[in-house]
Parts: sequence; structure tokens; C-alpha cells
Amino acid sequence: MKEYDYLVVGAGLFAAVFVRQAIDAGKRCLVIDKRSHIGGNIYCENIDGIHVHLYGAHIFHTDNKEVWDYVNRFVTFNRYTNSPLANYEGILYNLPFNMNTFNKLWGVNTPKEAKDKIEEQRSEYAHIQAPANLEEQALTLCGKDIYQKLIKGYTEKQWGRPATELPAFIIKRLPFRFVYDNNYFNDKYQGIPMGGYTQIIEKMLDGIEVKLNYDYFEHKQELDNIAEKIVFTGPIDKYYDYKFGELEYRSLRFEEEELNIQNYQGNAVVNYTEYEVPYTRIIEHKHFEYAKSLGQEDTISKTIITREYPDTWNKEKEAYYPINNDKNNALYQKYADLASKDKNVIFGGRLGMYKYYDMDKVIAEALKCVEENLK
Repeated sequence: MKEYDYLVVGAGLFAAVFVRQAIDAGKRCLVIDKRSHIGGNIYCENIDGIHVHLYGAHIFHTDNKEVWDYVNRFVTFNRYTNSPLANYEGILYNLPFNMNTFNKLWGVNTPKEAKDKIEEQRSEYAHIQAPANLEEQALTLCGKDIYQKLIKGYTEKQWGRPATELPAFIIKRLPFRFVYDNNYFNDKYQGIPMGGYTQIIEKMLDGIEVKLNYDYFEHKQELDNIAEKIVFTGPIDKYYDYKFGELEYRSLRFEEEELNIQNYQGNAVVNYTEYEVPYTRIIEHKHFEYAKSLGQEDTISKTIITREYPDTWNKEKEAYYPINNDKNNALYQKYADLASKDKNVIFGGRLGMYKYYDMDKVIAEALKCVEENLK
């Protein structure tokens, strides 16, 4: 009998949920992570009383009551509502596209006026029957004003390529909301953990053996022999030593700045949609939890902002977004087929499953994985 039932590689959300459930079911687990902290990309750091999302903005939202009830076992959520703004040439527009956006763009006041204006703009591109790229697709869906001001530059920065070279399928549809409501998500449940996300992982991993600054690949021979099974939440192609080739990702770079003012932009997230502005958005972390919820409304005289830059990925950089085009999906399927024959390893999370999952989907997948493997 080996020392552990499960060696869990990674200490992010998928790993933490799996381990918590496994331990509660009487299993022996060891968690390792190459980083110096737990939490993966949802890790928050308390800097001068502000919980900073070190790896980009994370807003929890779901329609899945089971997942919502599960995560609320570990933390109390505030009632934060995601209402980002878009800054184009110094003018601010509400997102998602709603009546406030249309009013700012065209001075329309009623849903009928807005629908008529969108149809007028779309009609200029009615001759495009089969959009050949993202630009043509977007123009047929929304017309030139929304595309030029709110989609084109942001998307080109995000993907690192001109919109005319991006596939049309990236934008399947554009959600227009003909109401004066800036809530970005339609989900029933939404919020930010009061005190940041890190405590969720801390509570899930409470009492469990965790080794940080411990790279699986540097200790592979030793680690492969100490557990009955491995739960691997890193890149699936790396696990198999890139046997079929490398999967592709987009990466991100963050530039953090502490400012000696109480309030920089008045909102947690402001997108910058001009191509000429090199970052895609500025996050002001203080607004995620409202200063009031910290009980320090008047005592935090500083604020912390993060500029987020899309970045070309290579193996030395963090992988953030899988590029799920036909080529990569076909390559991933080869790895998935190989993994299905490998009875000693379970793959999970965004990198292990090569899917762009929101946090609620990660939790749901982890709970499902536990159910399937702990029968």
C-alpha cells in the first residue's frame, strides 16, 4: 500500500475541492504546488487592507445552486454586481451592451429607438452572407459604431492579431439588452468573498498536507511512487512531455500600482477598447469588496490598481486562456484519448481539461470528478 491515495498537483480551485471531498471520504492526500502560495489564479493578497486579485479580476457567478451552497460553506459573499465600463477615447460606456450604452452612443431613449438604430447600422453589411473573419461577423451583428468603439481594438489586443485575421466563430452572437441595467451577468447568484478568495482555499485545505515551491516535474520519479493516483491540474500536454505537440494559450501580464488617493476610477473594472492603449483594462481592487465591507471606509487612504496586458504565451509564461480553435481541439483530443487509457492519473481544471472554465464550472467539474472516482 502506498503512502497516499492521491497526490494532487496544484493547489488551485479544482484541486482544493477534490482534496476536501476526498479527505472527508477518508482518503489520504498530499497537495503540491510549484508556486509559493495556494489558491492558483484566484489567489488574493492583503496589501494595506485591500484584497488584491493578483492574477486578474475574479467575480463569482453561477446559476448552479448546488455549487453556490457548496462554496458558501467556506466563505460569506458580499452582493457585488459586476458592472464594467468601457473607455473609448476618454468617453465611458456601460457594459454589457444595454440601454445606457445605446443612449450614450446615439442619444436614443427607448428600446424601439435602439433596435431601429442597430438594424440601420447592420443593414449596411447585409451583403455579407458568410462572414470570413471576426470583423465581418461583428459588423453583420452590430454595425460599425459598436464594433469600432467597443469591440475591435479590445479584441485585437486580447488575441494579438487583427480582427480580419481572427476566425468568425469567436463571436457567435452579441447580447443586446434593451433595459437600463448594467449587471454584466444573468446568473441568479453573484458576489465576491468578503476577505478575498484565498480563504476559500485555506479552509478547503485545512488540516491537509501541502508542499509549496515544489515542482512535480523536478521530483517526478519520487512522487509517482508515493500515491495510488495522481490528480494533475497542470497542462495536460506537459504531463505527457508534449508527445503530440504543444497546445496553445494566451497569457497575461499584470502591472500593479499603489496610489496615494482613496478612489482612482470609481469602479472595479474599466476596459480600454482603443487599440492604441496597450492594456485591456484597469482593475481597482478596493471596489470588489466595497471599502464599507472591510469596515475601513475612511481609514484606507490609498488604492491599488492593476493594468492588465494580454501577452503572447510560451512555456516560460503562465497559461491563462486555452485557444480552442479546431487545430488545438484536435490536438487536445489526442491527449484526452491517451489520458482515458491512463488509469493512474486524473486531469482537472482549465489546463488539465484545456477548457476556459468560470469558477463555478471548475467547482462543478471537481465535484463530478470526485463522485466518479470515489465510488
